[in-house]
Amino acid sequence: MKKLISDYLNKDSSPYPLSIYRIGFGILVMITILRFWYNGWIDSLYIVPDFHFSYYGFSWVKPMGIYTYLIFYICFFSALFVMLGYKYKYAIVTLFLSFTYIELMDKTTYLNHYYLVSSISFLMIFLPCNSYFSIDSKSNNKIPKWTIDSLKLLIVLVYLYAGLAKINSDWLINAQPLKIWLKTKYSIPLIGESLLQKEFSYYLFSWGGMLYDISIPFLLLFKRTRVFAFIMVIIFHILTRILFPPIGMFPYIMIFSCIIFFNSSFHKKIIEFFKSFSKEKNNILEDYKSIKGLNKNKISLFFISGFFIFQILVPLRSAFYTGELFWNEQGYRFSWRVMLIEKTGYTTFKIVDKSNGKFIKVNNRDYLTMFQEKQMSFQPDMILEYAHYLGDIYKNKGFKDVSVYAESYVTLNGRPSQQFVDPKIDLYKQKRSFKHIKWIIPFTDEIKSLL
Repeated sequence: MKKLISDYLNKDSSPYPLSIYRIGFGILVMITILRFWYNGWIDSLYIVPDFHFSYYGFSWVKPMGIYTYLIFYICFFSALFVMLGYKYKYAIVTLFLSFTYIELMDKTTYLNHYYLVSSISFLMIFLPCNSYFSIDSKSNNKIPKWTIDSLKLLIVLVYLYAGLAKINSDWLINAQPLKIWLKTKYSIPLIGESLLQKEFSYYLFSWGGMLYDISIPFLLLFKRTRVFAFIMVIIFHILTRILFPPIGMFPYIMIFSCIIFFNSSFHKKIIEFFKSFSKEKNNILEDYKSIKGLNKNKISLFFISGFFIFQILVPLRSAFYTGELFWNEQGYRFSWRVMLIEKTGYTTFKIVDKSNGKFIKVNNRDYLTMFQEKQMSFQPDMILEYAHYLGDIYKNKGFKDVSVYAESYVTLNGRPSQQFVDPKIDLYKQKRSFKHIKWIIPFTDEIKSLL
């Protein structure tokens, strides 16, 4: 076994796949930043709100007023430098830090594809993506084969966890939440008023989505099925983009990322195509030199190994919590559970001064935007953080013995609304932590699942 591992780690490959991935990834991140700018999201999501929901342990990461635009500037130009392969090591570290800072500024905006961009950019810090077809590159170098395979492994994990998470009774037996979503898509030409209104179509999309996710990584890994699989990738993700516009850049990131599964000759042709537009018409050299720096490779392997241990274990952490995952959401984020729930809620708060019995009911719109209130109303950790924020405000207003209570009702995947938060629990006395939440009223139904 030790020899097999050693032999694998010593295998070389051409640098074309990482070069193409670097260019495409940089372009996609630049487009993502431009979308934020064009749609006015920098202002509406980060500057306008007075309060921002934070990730546990990262409450120090906050927007910086008008200087928040500077973070987006930095992220855009670092992505540009990554694409060009200019000062690559500095650029990719800056890209990871700036994009992740943006992601951490407000938990309200969490999306799987933002987390994916941060994960990929972190992984790319330790990959020689600038070894060829970059401003930094001085000569052709062979690169370790595992550097290309590490990107493949990340995409495999994303698909596998997404597919395994869909093996649950709501998704497969009840076709939820797709039944809720697809019924509203009647305006889509050709299929909106016909196919998407039929009961069988909801099960077709549910079972098809699950089978696609768990099979596509293996189909991409084998040469005989790779072209077919990539066609399926394009069809699937374009279809999800049409049906679910709020999914944003995720389909395009996944489509592009799957190109990494093709062999080096495919990426070589792409580079030759780009070179045909330049004044320099020389052929791509084949006399590679082995990339130098074995110690650097060992360091990279150490960090990449830790990265994948994290990626494998974190999606499984929900097993350590009791109760229904879709209800309490403990272990839901950062686990590649994509579009599995339709959850809405109504949550109001009462602030009580126990020293004199005085109380006040809070109008959430006095402190939150409409989007923030919507997301807070059914996510326990956000409810608790907001309760502490309100408690601090009224403590500063003169309340001596502050208590905060919530009245909350939530509906999950089309079920009748159910009381969510125990109204007798003083949320101001509850501490934020990774421990099991005891103040959420248990879910009255059962959702059977594999993960």
